[in-house]
Amino acid sequence: MAVKIRLARHGKKGHAFYHMVVADSRAPRDGKFIEKLGIYDPNTNPATIELNFERALDWLNKGAQPTETSRAILSYKGVLLRKHLDGGIKKGALTPEAAEEKFQAWIANKQLKISTKKSMLDKAKTERNKSLLSEEVKAKEAKAEEVAKKKAELAAKAAEAAAAVAAEATAEEAAPAPVLAPANPTAE
Repeated sequence: MAVKIRLARHGKKGHAFYHMVVADSRAPRDGKFIEKLGIYDPNTNPATIELNFERALDWLNKGAQPTETSRAILSYKGVLLRKHLDGGIKKGALTPEAAEEKFQAWIANKQLKISTKKSMLDKAKTERNKSLLSEEVKAKEAKAEEVAKKKAELAAKAAEAAAAVAAEATAEEAAPAPVLAPANPTAE
């Protein structure tokens, strides 16, 4: 029986996440599996990977073959490096202490890279938010100016209308009252 370490798709359409499983190579992608090793969620930035390191290393040592994507994930988490260092110990090329030292140095370097990437992403996000906020403030100021102009125009029109009404009222007051002729001149 050929055993594979591969990804089984879960989630919903357009938002998939994966379980890393050990399965018979003849089993369907999302079908029966032997053991679940972890999860992989590519929807986050950086991608979320939770992996049972010891069990993955054990299955690799037993001869399980990872798929290309699984191999990349195992390499990213250091499982393949650990297997390589363990092989060097078995051959006598490395001492266990030297192998552990190399592995811990690699882990520290990897953590530094990940934290640097996260801080760069956070910095970019805050800068983007600041630029969006400044654009929004500019747009708000522009709208406020337009509203102020419209209010000034309406106030000017209202003042003109009030002046016209006042002029008509003063013109009526200044004009002599018309003399009313008697309605029936013969009646007098």
